[in-house]
Amino acid sequence: MEPERPAYQPPPPTVAPSAGWRTPRVVEPAAPRQLPVQNHAAIDLAEEQARALTRVLGVAAGLVLVVIGCLLCGRTLF
Repeated sequence: MEPERPAYQPPPPTVAPSAGWRTPRVVEPAAPRQLPVQNHAAIDLAEEQARALTRVLGVAAGLVLVVIGCLLCGRTLF
């Protein structure tokens, strides 16, 4: 014989809070501080240098791939 399953027990009823109840007030945070001034000329110069370096590395990688491709194709043709 199977053991008898317990009957479903619904959750207990909720009790409404009293009429004057409110959530506790939290102290307002301080206003955000002012950010430091940025040197836009230095930022632009650094970005241009990074862009130039990226281009040089891309060209160098492309040249290496072309040379390797020529070497591989040259071996199969000759």
